[in-house]
Amino acid sequence: MKQTSEKYDSHSKKWLKRFFVLHFIIDISIAIPLFIAPIFFLENLGWQEIDPVAARLVASALFGIGIESYLGRNSSGETMVNMLNLKIIWSLSAIIGIAISISENSYETPFSLKIILAVFIVFNLLWTYWRMHLNNEHY
Repeated sequence: MKQTSEKYDSHSKKWLKRFFVLHFIIDISIAIPLFIAPIFFLENLGWQEIDPVAARLVASALFGIGIESYLGRNSSGETMVNMLNLKIIWSLSAIIGIAISISENSYETPFSLKIILAVFIVFNLLWTYWRMHLNNEHY
């Protein structure tokens, strides 16, 4: 059996690298306006009540995870697995938090929140697939 860092095939790492870069692009494109002008940005997405501090904290998380996706795109398979664990935890907790907020109906749910929920679901499924795929590779 090869060393742990060598057990992930180059084809899988190539595809995962592409998804990490895509994740970086999406995270950064949302984080920048959310951090710089949270009220303007969220009002244009249909939010009625906005806490700029909470919005900037979300932007900070997006910066951190998105930039690390880009920086870690060329990492070893083992490091990619660790990144996938983080991404799965982040996206699943976001899904649960958004679902709870929507179910509370404390305010009118903006359509954009449903799109954001869908994006988190898609990424969670993607990260879970890759985590399982890399876990099953024994090269």
